[in-house]
Amino acid sequence: MPDRPPVIGVTLDAEQPGGYSRYDWYAVRANYSDAIAGAGGLPIALPHHVELAEAYLDRIDALVVTGGAFDVDPALYGAANRHATVTLKEGRTAAEMALVQGALARNLPVLGICGGQQLLAVALGGTLLQHIPDAVAGALEHEQVNPRHEPGHSVAVTPGSRLAAIVGSPTMQVNSAHHQAVADPGRFAVVDAVAPDGVIEGIEDARYRFCLGVQWHPEFLIDPGDRRIFDALIAACRE
Repeated sequence: MPDRPPVIGVTLDAEQPGGYSRYDWYAVRANYSDAIAGAGGLPIALPHHVELAEAYLDRIDALVVTGGAFDVDPALYGAANRHATVTLKEGRTAAEMALVQGALARNLPVLGICGGQQLLAVALGGTLLQHIPDAVAGALEHEQVNPRHEPGHSVAVTPGSRLAAIVGSPTMQVNSAHHQAVADPGRFAVVDAVAPDGVIEGIEDARYRFCLGVQWHPEFLIDPGDRRIFDALIAACRE
């Protein structure tokens, strides 16, 4: 049906037994699906089954890769060493990488959020800073102490970028919940947002219909541009 809401696959976090359940469990914050539904999409959750990645991609119109309190394995971007602060969720990363690579191969719209941006950068051939405080002199507090539904700092949006066209502003106020960041977005991707300390906050790749990563969490809808990012994702599904 031409007027059906686009189906947006949303990756899940995975947790070990404890807290919600005595068994392994998946989780995702409700505001991811709220933001997608509010933009006119139909959000569905994607469990971590690498062998089913292509089947999932057959059924979705776009992919949102969510954030989480873990890191991409530095070996995936050729790093010789692993910083002491790095924590892994190898099953989640493997599933998300299969989904991202498959989505890009099909030219499905992809939005990477926070850790999802970092994984997207690696999928595009980029690299990461493993721990901002050790890599950036005078860095801001990128793991903000105030609540995540409040802004932590501003970002400058690159003029002429797709992100600039989407948000319609040279700056945004964003939240900040990360200790890593993109170091190099890859050969073809470009930086489209930067924090005041120079840390990369956004990337995009014009080879694809919609390929955007943001280091903040736009699902909290802190800045007017956040809602426009989800609107643009849904619009890209209809192109």
